[in-house]
Amino acid sequence: MAKKFLYLVAVIIVLVIAGLMVLRVWAAELTALAFVPTEQFVEQEALAENAYAETDMWFVRPGKGDELVRWQPDYANNRGLLPTPADPSPPDFAVFFVHPTSYLSRSSWNAELGDEDAERVARVYLRGMASPFSKASEIWAPRYRQATIGAFMTDKPEGQMAFDTAYRDVAQAFAYFVDTIDPDLPIVLAGHSQGSLHMMSLLSERVAGSPLADRIAAAYVVGWPISETHDLPLMGLPACTASDQAGCILSWASYAEPADPSQVKAYYSRSVGFNGGSRGSSPVLCTNPLTGTRGGTAPASANLGTLVPETDLTDGALVADAVPARCDPRGILLIGDPPDLGRYVLPGNDYHVYDIPLFWANLQADVKRRVEIWAQNR
Repeated sequence: MAKKFLYLVAVIIVLVIAGLMVLRVWAAELTALAFVPTEQFVEQEALAENAYAETDMWFVRPGKGDELVRWQPDYANNRGLLPTPADPSPPDFAVFFVHPTSYLSRSSWNAELGDEDAERVARVYLRGMASPFSKASEIWAPRYRQATIGAFMTDKPEGQMAFDTAYRDVAQAFAYFVDTIDPDLPIVLAGHSQGSLHMMSLLSERVAGSPLADRIAAAYVVGWPISETHDLPLMGLPACTASDQAGCILSWASYAEPADPSQVKAYYSRSVGFNGGSRGSSPVLCTNPLTGTRGGTAPASANLGTLVPETDLTDGALVADAVPARCDPRGILLIGDPPDLGRYVLPGNDYHVYDIPLFWANLQADVKRRVEIWAQNR
């Protein structure tokens, strides 16, 4: 009986090792199998020309959604960092924020407007990622028919078609935003992940070479790689190289150490930049959000407050001095040992979901400073 038990244990061990090897070798393939739609791509009907005049087409706009983006977390270890009533408010400015992917279904390539699960998650993302922009006089965040997460995991043409569908909605929302706000108001553009992918296209197609470029106080294109060779020169604004610079682009992707960005790098290397060239191994823009500069290193003591979420991500508290930041030659942002922020860390120590919460208070200060510089320059 003992010998049979040992054989059974040995078989279980072999199966576990084999399973781990399968997961390691074919992780990308198994993930794609789980998330990439097998359904045929269905072309979405264009939205009505005045669709975004309807309040329901926005998660946030003046008079709607303040409970999401005006929320301000408390400090868990305040060291005198909370703003006081004496702190001056920044000049008026408007924010256009595009939320990241919240549609995880493989039943279709694009989310339907009104998809309950996708929009519930999108609201959670807005609370944690758009709230650093709460000092704005206006915040706008559109609903759009986002591409499903599986579109990132395939070379099928349907994936790009899904992104194109989503971008058309975002571009239409942006056009309405620009036409509606005060023409003298400075603009801050912001997005994360899929939202940043669409933000890059907006900058390239709607901002670059237009009078609108002069109104952009800053563009926070976070959680999506920007090629310094194939993308940045065609996006209409330079990279931010100083903390007191306005009219520039900031971008970063956060990893704890040891970092393995190979999956993202594989997608990046086979993608095509705005100049038509393969991004390949071209350098990726990395902004250090603790210093507001391109590249460089900053200690944890420079971190004014990391938003550490509750388990369900609907609440949280700021923790000062939580993580450092260092731009790595690979174009990723290293944050030291893995901080305990919850269960949504991706393989490779990828803190993608936490790109903005990691530097919540620094981002809030950065936005205020760049809008003030923009106003001074005017």
